[in-house]
Amino acid sequence: MGGSITAIGMGLAVIGGSIGIGLIGSKAMDAIARQPEAVGDIRSNMILTAALVEGIALISLILSYILK
Repeated sequence: MGGSITAIGMGLAVIGGSIGIGLIGSKAMDAIARQPEAVGDIRSNMILTAALVEGIALISLILSYILK
């Protein structure tokens, strides 16, 4: 039973991270379309935020694997 709960938790972590990064990219493209002159600032903030979201997803995967 513990293995299946761990697998569900790992799957939810991956899905949550993927949705978060997708939303970040979507909103960044909307912002670039509205203000093309700010593309450098928007892109750098988008990459930083996506890296933080991906890091949290990776940490949750590792913790769920360790704590199973």
